[in-house]
Amino acid sequence: MSTALAPQTEIAIDKNWWRGAVIYQIYPRSYQDSNGDGVGDLLGIVQRLPYIASLGVDAIWISPFFTSPMKDFGYDVSDYCDVDPMFGTLADFDAVVETAHRLGVRVMIDLVLSHTSDQHPWFAESRADKTNAKSNWYVWSDPKPDGTPPNNWLSIFGGSAWHWDARREQYYLHNFLTSQPDLNFHEPAVQDALLDVARFWLNRGCDGFRLDTINFYMHDQQLRNNPPLAPERRNATIAPSVNPYNHQEHLYDKNQPENFDFLRKLRAVMEPFGAAAVGEVGDAQRGLEIMGEYTAGNDLMQMCYAFEFLAKDQPTAARIADVMAQVDKVAADGWACWAFSNHDVVRHASRWDLPPAAQRMFATLIMCLRGSVCLYQGEELGLPEANVPFEALQDPYGIEFWPEFKGRDGCRTPMVWDPSNQNGGFSEHQPWLPVASEHLQLSVGAQEDDPAALLHHYRRATAFRRNHPALSVGEHDGLRATGDVVFFTRIHENQTIFCAFNVSETPSDFDMPAGEWTPIGAELGGAHVSADGRLHLGPWQVCLALKT
Repeated sequence: MSTALAPQTEIAIDKNWWRGAVIYQIYPRSYQDSNGDGVGDLLGIVQRLPYIASLGVDAIWISPFFTSPMKDFGYDVSDYCDVDPMFGTLADFDAVVETAHRLGVRVMIDLVLSHTSDQHPWFAESRADKTNAKSNWYVWSDPKPDGTPPNNWLSIFGGSAWHWDARREQYYLHNFLTSQPDLNFHEPAVQDALLDVARFWLNRGCDGFRLDTINFYMHDQQLRNNPPLAPERRNATIAPSVNPYNHQEHLYDKNQPENFDFLRKLRAVMEPFGAAAVGEVGDAQRGLEIMGEYTAGNDLMQMCYAFEFLAKDQPTAARIADVMAQVDKVAADGWACWAFSNHDVVRHASRWDLPPAAQRMFATLIMCLRGSVCLYQGEELGLPEANVPFEALQDPYGIEFWPEFKGRDGCRTPMVWDPSNQNGGFSEHQPWLPVASEHLQLSVGAQEDDPAALLHHYRRATAFRRNHPALSVGEHDGLRATGDVVFFTRIHENQTIFCAFNVSETPSDFDMPAGEWTPIGAELGGAHVSADGRLHLGPWQVCLALKT
């Protein structure tokens, strides 16, 4: 495959590098195995960084690789300041940073601050008794007089969010697995320790963080019950119907106002390094509003990760316009980071049942929206969701709710590099999850020599965005929809670009706005504008035009 790059200068300090950035998410277990054990690792990422740089992305986000018992595949951390041997060593992380920076790519890591593993030394000390130095580092509570948990809070992974601990004869809070106890952010020493974790990685050259479940850090100190959520409002992205977690309005177990003070402290730690953060807001009802709150001004987070386009149903033109209008309303002073796929949801090629032309259209659309962009590994290849049989499942979420919800393993199967063997060039050993046979024909090697392949469309789309500041950092004039067409104008300084997208397989006619427009983006399949300003958009077609 051809991924050679011309030498680039090392990254310069730019505190605004994140604005409009395209960030490529790597799930390290499934990217590239360098030592033949069937699990991806950091040196595998080093091996594939030239390919990543060839995509034209600005940064990578690496999902957790810290020391962990892997009950939730790294989102249960037992040592924040070391690399799990499964993934390599700290020296291997340094090699990732050095290689990425040499190729002009920044490195963001996935910090999981809301909870640790129950095997973390902090928790071992905290649970020992009620008087030790870390006794208040986690969220402990006495039972009700009848021995039941202190309130009705639920775990995302099913059941009560409280687990009884016989050592302290108290319950501890866990928003996720019972083996993932929640840290008590109301304890100043906890905040200080986590800020030191951020400093550790920044000093190793990390350029920023993806902050897992950023709105879960603080809980209501009065431990008040959550009220019920009306059935018509149950719109969670993951398992909305089978998970009782979605039956509550989460007023008290997350989204607390005290969180702002911690986020300001974290921003102050990042600022001297020119680092940036994107926070994952886990809230189906108030996600955009919280995004606006957490990214407002210059002393909180730079970006928040929005879930609106990770939903089950393909977004219509009207839905896209509505989402962006909501952002303009509740986050006008903030900055979104958009994604169609990630490691937690069904890949959007399958979730929305997209033909190839539609995948190209959506790839172009996300590059034209105001905000930054996250691409998930394999998205650029058009990988569909893999069908992982129950006996091969690894995800505790899927095992718990099978078969109504099959979990997240279908989007976490190994990256496919080469169609010549069943492992897709990922590993010489049997991979930790099976490689889907239908993925092999979509591998990097299979697409590199085909100019019409989706991989090259993604490269063209990222380059187009980078070459037009109006798309990467500009404002927009508000999104509007007419029928199946969503349209808007992006503006930056003296550059104005009109964008229209036919979000359907039905052709649409459309009148261009007044003014002189020169069609651009022919390499992205842009439509032709007639002499009278009439635009004919074929199925899934786009129009991009520069005001002259």
